Amino acid sequence: MRTISPAVARRIAVAAQGFGDARPGTTPTRQHLNRVLNRVRVLQLDSVNVAVRAHYAPLFARLGDYPMGLVDDAAWTHSARKPRLLVEYWAHAACLLPVTDWPLLRHRMADYQRRYLERADSVANTVPHLADDVLAAVKDLGPIGAGGLERELGLGVGPRRAGGWWNRTDVKRVCEWLFAAGELTTGTRQGFERRYDLPERVLPPDVLAAPEPDRADAVRELLARSAASLGIATEPDLRDYYRLRPTDSKRAVDELVEAGTLEPVRVRGWRDVAYRHVDARAPRRVEGRALLCPFDPLIWERDRTERLFDFHYRIEIYVPEPQRKYGYYVFPFLLDGELVARVDLKADRDAGVLRVRGAFGEPGVDHGRVSVELAGELRLMARWLGLSGVVVGDRGDLAASLAAVA
Repeated sequence: MRTISPAVARRIAVAAQGFGDARPGTTPTRQHLNRVLNRVRVLQLDSVNVAVRAHYAPLFARLGDYPMGLVDDAAWTHSARKPRLLVEYWAHAACLLPVTDWPLLRHRMADYQRRYLERADSVANTVPHLADDVLAAVKDLGPIGAGGLERELGLGVGPRRAGGWWNRTDVKRVCEWLFAAGELTTGTRQGFERRYDLPERVLPPDVLAAPEPDRADAVRELLARSAASLGIATEPDLRDYYRLRPTDSKRAVDELVEAGTLEPVRVRGWRDVAYRHVDARAPRRVEGRALLCPFDPLIWERDRTERLFDFHYRIEIYVPEPQRKYGYYVFPFLLDGELVARVDLKADRDAGVLRVRGAFGEPGVDHGRVSVELAGELRLMARWLGLSGVVVGDRGDLAASLAAVA
């Protein structure tokens, strides 16, 4: 087993996530979107909108000022000229993933279905006819939100459909159960509200008709995709990408090593064995800059982030404000393959500006250079979000130098 340095491991990881590629010199297109999706595989969804929704941010980090409609069209619309590319499901968390990956997660859908049916207190058992009523309503009316279903089922204005007794919470719980079981998916979104629809009206026929892979084969393929997206990672890192079971993951890793897809390596300073994907490259240097949202795949596994970058990072949304160290919604700043700073950002849409509520440099960084590069990326983000400029507050050791050049 060969040994590599932390610096080499870091460059492998950053390049695997697409940061070794130059940004497009023109307005990004669906081809550029596909290039990023082939790297990261999944875009995590999250409801927080203080700066920008989580599923848009990783593409900005890799493509720069791109039209957000590229994602909306890929995820929630379909036409002969622009077929749907993405579907929603539980991957790392609630995520957008390629429609072609749907069969690989059918074993997870079956697990959810079994668990719901086995629990005596599950809404599947306490309100047994509600699922059929919901599916019938979606078939008639979809895509439709949970609120629309409540009204259609007689919980709001209008006649009650056939069925038993239930409440609003039951309707939402049934929708989420059917979503997890693969019997419903997201047809579209309005604002951020999920509008449920039947998979046969969302997914391409060839995806629906594809045979269900054996669980072991599906897990092995998902682990291979994790490894390609991460470049180099420990077994727990690999399993976390799609939130796989430890026993399934460990077996799949061994099989991928035997097949030559993964190479076990030692990274100096890492406690556990790492696995390098056979196609992962280690560029001599990585150049460029990017703002990473808290749900970017490069940094979402916090222990791996600390191992790779010596960068301790935690999201502080749920920490009381007086106890926050860096801020509510903090973006780490990647510069030439290193995490060199972090900024607490808010898109103040009423004032039309991107507010930097805190700016902090990592120990030993050149504040002058980091501030210039960070200011350029913040101005680009402001333009992308349709804001007129950047306003820097006074929190953090980087704030003064950043304000001088922003």
